Amino acid sequence: MDVNIPFHELDFSYARSRGPGGQNVNRTNSAAILRWNPAKSHAFSPEVKERLLHKLANQLTDEGDILIRSEEHRDQDQNRSACIRKLQALIKKALFVPKKRVATKPTKGSVRRRLEGKKIQSEVKAGRQKVRV
Repeated sequence: MDVNIPFHELDFSYARSRGPGGQNVNRTNSAAILRWNPAKSHAFSPEVKERLLHKLANQLTDEGDILIRSEEHRDQDQNRSACIRKLQALIKKALFVPKKRVATKPTKGSVRRRLEGKKIQSEVKAGRQKVRV
């Protein structure tokens, strides 16, 4: 599923970065903080939105926002792009539906091999016991 969130729904703020940059880090606000509210978003249908809110419940703030911070780059624009990529990956992971497992019967040969293995193991353990007279 392709994740396309309108840019106007994303709220960016900037802060001092703890990442690389030397003395420049102390002067520039290069860390990007992305705030997005999935409940108020118009990018998804109500069913998809409900699934998102359920899957991401432990990552939501009290206001229902998702916060993503990026400070791995020295550039504010790169950090903003990294935040968007992280959000897309998070949403993609939350919307992934695993395939249902189809139950199958074990083959006759696998059942036979399992039982033979159990019998051999039983004989090995029986040989370790004391001989009773």
